[in-house]
Amino acid sequence: MDALHEAGIRAAVALQAGPPWLEQFWLFLTSHLEPKSIYTVCFPLARGLDGHVSAMVLWVALVAEWVNVVFKWFLFGERPYWWVHESGLSRRQQLPLRQFPVTCETGPGSPSGHCMILGAALWPIVTALSKGMSRYTQSRALRLIPFLVYILLLVAMGLSRVFVLAHFPHQVVSGSLAGMALGWGLQRRPPDFLKCRFFLGTALGLLLSALALHGLATAAGLDLDWTLLRASARCSDPSWLRPETRPWASLCRVSGSALGLGLAALRPLGPRAHQQLRGLEPPLGSATLGLLALDVLHKLPKSEDTALWYLNVGARYTLGPVLVGSLLPRLILTLRRLRAAP
Repeated sequence: MDALHEAGIRAAVALQAGPPWLEQFWLFLTSHLEPKSIYTVCFPLARGLDGHVSAMVLWVALVAEWVNVVFKWFLFGERPYWWVHESGLSRRQQLPLRQFPVTCETGPGSPSGHCMILGAALWPIVTALSKGMSRYTQSRALRLIPFLVYILLLVAMGLSRVFVLAHFPHQVVSGSLAGMALGWGLQRRPPDFLKCRFFLGTALGLLLSALALHGLATAAGLDLDWTLLRASARCSDPSWLRPETRPWASLCRVSGSALGLGLAALRPLGPRAHQQLRGLEPPLGSATLGLLALDVLHKLPKSEDTALWYLNVGARYTLGPVLVGSLLPRLILTLRRLRAAP
């Protein structure tokens, strides 16, 4: 693995030697398309396509993120920004490498969560766009455009992760391939989004199974939190160590989102309500409102206490699907009826 890691460091050196404008592009991409953005941006905006597509984006994302956390725990993947020091390579050679505020993620590195979750969650959107284009054209080349953009986006995301020293190339490749496979597989067997008990059980099952795996691994003598010390020791600026990059933050996000889907299913919108929403102008009205609501929700201050911080994260991601999938559409329909009343 050392040879593979060293080749990855060479790739990072080459990328960081690029022009300044390209540096800004890599930083924008890796900071604005992080896993959190799937829940707070892609999920609400997907309602502009279809409510089912939106729910599938969230479902696929939370399953992919849970799988990614488990993979990271047991694959013990290094990250370039600490490996270059731990391996002694930085002492043997002068390497012009820089860290950035988005570099210092605290969990293991394999496979890339950015690539895996993005690759999985965008699959329902890409297939929906391709299907929508088939209504207007019979050209197979044009129908493949969404998939081409999807591939290019994953390649760019992978390069950005290598650029900021968050991942090695083989980690972004494995993450992208795993994400594609998960997106394809989960879309073939979508859950019933009206079954509240299924999502409540899923939320509890994902959290308890992660706790059980972590506990069993600890009892077996495995240290699944080994990366925390390396991250804190090798990060250039301690303020860049963000708690939301820890695996347990991901699990709170996953469980909270599954719980939110379950709560939204308690009072689902009926066929008539869905038809009325589709007839609204502009069609992206509810999607835009959901995007703004989630932006405000996630900008609220969090507690400094660790336990309360994790609870706060779970609560926010629980509220997200309820807002986007139930409360805001009802609010829009209510306002429409009031406006239409004589």
